[in-house]
Amino acid sequence: MSFDKVLNRIGGFGRFQKTLYVWICLPQIFLAFHMLVTVFTGAVPPHLCKSSQLLGDSGGSWVGLNFSNASEEICPTFQDVQLSQLNHSDVNIPINEHLMTSGSCKGGWEFSKEVFLSTIVTEWNLVCENATLNNIGSSIYMSGLLVGAVLFGALADKYGRRITILIGLAMQFTFGVGVAFAQNFYTYVLLRFVVGMTVSAVIMNAFVLGTEWTGPKHRMLAGVITDYFFGFGYILLAGVAYLIRDWRKLQLAISAPGLVFVFYIWVLPKSARWLMANQKHEEALDLIRKAALLNGKPLEENEIELYKSLKNIENLEPHQKYTAIDLVRTPTIRKQSLILFYLWFVNVLVYYGLSFNISDFGMNIYLTQMIFGLVEMPARTITLFTINRSRRISQLVFMAIGGLACLLTIFIPDDLSVVRTVLAMVGKFGISASFSIVYIYSAEIFPTVIRQNGIGMCSMCARVGGVIAPIISLLRNISHHAPMVVFGLCPLIGAALTMFLPETAHRPLPDSIDDVEGTGVSTTERQHDFYEGRPKQNPNISISTSLH
Repeated sequence: MSFDKVLNRIGGFGRFQKTLYVWICLPQIFLAFHMLVTVFTGAVPPHLCKSSQLLGDSGGSWVGLNFSNASEEICPTFQDVQLSQLNHSDVNIPINEHLMTSGSCKGGWEFSKEVFLSTIVTEWNLVCENATLNNIGSSIYMSGLLVGAVLFGALADKYGRRITILIGLAMQFTFGVGVAFAQNFYTYVLLRFVVGMTVSAVIMNAFVLGTEWTGPKHRMLAGVITDYFFGFGYILLAGVAYLIRDWRKLQLAISAPGLVFVFYIWVLPKSARWLMANQKHEEALDLIRKAALLNGKPLEENEIELYKSLKNIENLEPHQKYTAIDLVRTPTIRKQSLILFYLWFVNVLVYYGLSFNISDFGMNIYLTQMIFGLVEMPARTITLFTINRSRRISQLVFMAIGGLACLLTIFIPDDLSVVRTVLAMVGKFGISASFSIVYIYSAEIFPTVIRQNGIGMCSMCARVGGVIAPIISLLRNISHHAPMVVFGLCPLIGAALTMFLPETAHRPLPDSIDDVEGTGVSTTERQHDFYEGRPKQNPNISISTSLH
C-alpha cells in the first residue's frame, strides 16, 4: 500500500492539512523580507564628495548643497561639484586645486537623506571604489542559500523535516537580529550569509513537509498557496520599508517577530511519510490516526492493523544505483539535462536580477517594490490554466514574454520612467510564471530513476543564478543598459532552447533511461492495463517552485 492511498483514506487536504499549511505559509512572509530587504538596506542614495579642508567652519558638511545634480552611479570628483553651489553659500570656502582634480574622495561622502535616513551604503561608504562590496555582499548572501540547501537538505533527510525547520527558524531569528547590530561590513556579510542558509532550510523543508502530507489532487493548489504568501511578503516589505527608513531598525523589524515561531515546537507535526521511510512505524501510525480524527475520518481497528504493514513510501525500487553522472551519460538525457540546467539558471538570474535592481527604473522605489510583488499573484495563478494544455509552449511563451519586455526597456528614454517600469513589470510577470512551470516540467522530463538527481542539479544551477544576479548590475559601469540586455537576451535564448524539449502534458512519465533514449519498452506502457487504461502518474511530483 502506498502512502498516497493512506492520504486519500484519511483526507488528502482536510482540516489537518489546512492547519499545517497555515503554519507553513506564515514563515514565507518573513522569508520574502529577508530575501529582498537589501533593496532598501543596500540602496545607494544620491551622494557627493566632501572634505573638511574645503569646508572651513561649516562643521564638516556642505552648506546649501543640491543633491539633484548628484549621481547614484557616476563617482563625482571635486571637479564634478558645481562651483555655483559653493559661490552661493554663506561660507567662504578656499579652493584646493589638487583636491579638485583628485579621483578619490579623501574627506568622505555626503549622502542625501531625502529618501533613506541610513543604509549600509551610507554607513560604510560603499560607493565608487567600494561600490562592488555591496554587490559582492548580496552574492555572498545568495551563496548562503546554496550552502543551506545542501546542508539542511542532508540534515532533513537524516533527522527529519520538522526539527530542521525549527532549527532554521531559530537561527534565522538569532542571526537576523544580529545583522541589525553588525559593527562593520564584513560582520554584516557573514551574518547575512548564515541568514541565507536558514532561508533555504525553512523554504525547502516546509515545502517538503506540506507536500508529504498532501494528497496528489491538491498539491498544485497547496504549492501555489505558499507562493502567494511569499508574494504577500514581497508587497508588505514595501510598506514596512516606507515606514522605517533606517536600515538597522528595518532589519530589526523584519527579524525580531521571528521569535513568535517558538510556538511551532508544539504545533508543527512531523512527516509521517518520512517516519515510515525511516522504520518508525508506530510513531507514523499515531500521527496518521490523529490526522484522520482531525479530518473527520477516524480509522477503524482493522484499518489500523492494515496500515501497520506499511514498510516504505516508495513504489519503485531501482535495481541499479544512479548518480548525477547519468544525467549526461546518454545523448538524449544529456541534451535535455543541459537545457533544463540553463532554464533554471536563467529563471533565478532574471527573477532576482529584476527584484534587486528596482531602483534602476526611475520610479519611486517603494511603489515599484509593491507593483513587483503584486505581479507575483496573477503570474502564479495563470500557470494553473496554461500548464495543463502544454508544458513546453507555456514555458516558451512566458520566457519569451519576460525576455522581450526586459529587452524593450533599453529603448525607452530615462524620462519615461513609468513606461520602463511597466515593461519591467511585464518582464517580472513572464519570469515569475516561467519560474512556476519549470519545476513540474523538469520533474516530468527526468525519468524516475534519476529524477531526484536531476531536480537537485537543476536547483544548484538555480542557486548559481542567484549568486550571479547581484553582480550583473556592475555591468552598468560598461553601459547603463547592459544589465537589462542580459536579462532580456538570456530568457530569449532559453525560450529557443525549450523547443528542443519534449512535450510532457498528458503523457506517461518515463521511469527508466531506456524510456527516454528509446532503447527499450517503456515501463509505464507495461503497466498501462493495470492502471485502467490511464498512464501512471507519479504522485510525489509537486509543481510549486518554492525555490525563492
